[in-house]
Amino acid sequence: MPPVTANGADLKAAIQKYIADNKVMVFSKSYCPFCKKIKDLFNSLSVTFTALELDQIENGGDLQNALHEVSGQKTVPNVYINQEHIGGCDDTLKLHSDQKLLPMVSENTETYDYDLIVIGGGSGGLAASKEAGKFGKKVLVCDFVKPSPIGTTWGLGGTCVNVGCIPKKLMHQAALLGHSIEDSRKFGWEVSEEVKHNWHTMKEAIQNYIGSLNWGYRVALRDKGVKYENAYAEFVDPHTIKTVNRRGKENTVTAERFLVAVGMRPRYPDIPGAKEYGITSDDLFSLPYCPGKTLVVGASYVALECAGFLRGIGLDTTVMVRSILLRGFDQQMADKVGAYMEKGGMKFIRGCVPTKVERLEEGQPGKLRVTGMQDGKEVVWEGNTILFGIGRDACTEGIHLEKAGVQFNTKNGKIYGNDVEQTNQPHIYAIGDVLEGKLELTPVAIQAGKLLAQRLYGGAQTKTDYVNVPTTVFTPLEYGACGLSEEDAIAKYGEDNIEVYHSNFQPLEWTVPGHDVNDCYAKILCNRQDNERVVGFHVLGPNAGEITQGYGAAMKCGMTKAQLDTTIGIHPTNAEIFTTMDITKGSGEDPTKTGC
Repeated sequence: MPPVTANGADLKAAIQKYIADNKVMVFSKSYCPFCKKIKDLFNSLSVTFTALELDQIENGGDLQNALHEVSGQKTVPNVYINQEHIGGCDDTLKLHSDQKLLPMVSENTETYDYDLIVIGGGSGGLAASKEAGKFGKKVLVCDFVKPSPIGTTWGLGGTCVNVGCIPKKLMHQAALLGHSIEDSRKFGWEVSEEVKHNWHTMKEAIQNYIGSLNWGYRVALRDKGVKYENAYAEFVDPHTIKTVNRRGKENTVTAERFLVAVGMRPRYPDIPGAKEYGITSDDLFSLPYCPGKTLVVGASYVALECAGFLRGIGLDTTVMVRSILLRGFDQQMADKVGAYMEKGGMKFIRGCVPTKVERLEEGQPGKLRVTGMQDGKEVVWEGNTILFGIGRDACTEGIHLEKAGVQFNTKNGKIYGNDVEQTNQPHIYAIGDVLEGKLELTPVAIQAGKLLAQRLYGGAQTKTDYVNVPTTVFTPLEYGACGLSEEDAIAKYGEDNIEVYHSNFQPLEWTVPGHDVNDCYAKILCNRQDNERVVGFHVLGPNAGEITQGYGAAMKCGMTKAQLDTTIGIHPTNAEIFTTMDITKGSGEDPTKTGC
């Protein structure tokens, strides 16, 4: 409340109260460009401050005179941090350029156990904690994996390392190697014995590698001075958490700031027998026995990737799909992914949802019966294993965000945050899969974690760019994408403004074994109204991830069709197809690639 008295002593007392009550206090004028510059700076750094606009209160002139007597500075902005007079615009900007401003703001006027507590030891949480440790901050990482319904658990590193990207890509590679052995015969290799796969050998080798990564993460935290606790953390109040380790021992600790990076876990359908007899990707990669004949329920990238490598190592595999494949991805590409999988022996039960799971025989694997409904009729599948890949939910239930005052989506548990990953509580942040409306990708979480720590403790201002993030679905024929799907590009820019260039292509490696030339496909989506800038990039073929990574960088730089046309391709490669595209979808011409 602005002071209303004109007495000099009272005005100076009021000024001192503003300074004492606010960690960052800016005496300002609403029309002053230098004041705006400082307020914009604090906003960009996610620094909470109080600004008193002297031109908008009745006795602002008298207050400014009194402020001059207190601070010795006539002009505005007049900045105080932790009751220390900083000075004006130039003084504050110099502190920032010298990387001294944020450390000054971060100085505790209260005593906390830690500068930063990270809840979650996945990719994003570890990246943020190690980066904060570089700046000499006292950091605690709490990570605890609740066992899956069948009892699977794992070590430090989160989903990607333990039950996601890493084991998934390695098992995908195992399947590709099987196909390569078959192809090698056409290249003259005499592989006389029958080619067969040993699940136990593959699983043990992959789990040993993951174990080395788990240990490496613990060592990296220690080297950065970050404390790690294998304990479940939940909020007690906005600055306090309670931790509980696997022995049930409780501890209470406080921090100036918190980062929630708890990620997500697979969802089970609410049907009889799902949790009792089913598994998810949380269990598959360390399964102690070969899953045998498998039903994969779902059409997410996780479901199709798992189904793909299971079929690739020779298992009888069926995918039960409720509606479309790869919801959220380009649907033409999704259909081509499915068609290639079917050609490779994958079975699909489309338009079907499971209604119950029953165990027919015990064993590892045992025998199961799954009943589903398809067009109002009952469908029955019998086999050894059912794997659910129907989506994931944020792991925020039980950490009591409400006790910290953090707002979140009650439907999916995801946390609301702004463009600097800050929640409605200024000292609490969220990154990774748990953040509402952001991409659920490991590299995104890592980038967000590092940049957040650099902004909080290193004086940086760079924000995470969530636009044009490249990704790849590691199905038997890989699908890489960056930017918009065709559906989203048309919805955003209008059908008349989107030009689609496309082409089939045949990898040279496929010519001798005689694989179909029409399986591999590439297309780009260009905005006619913006110099044919590429707004969507899609490729289906071997090593799609490697191709997409390079073109993803080019899209960040504003790649246009003309720039692609003037780029000389590397021959013979799959990636060069994007430098020679000249057929548009609208032309109706055959996009099949002929010759080299």
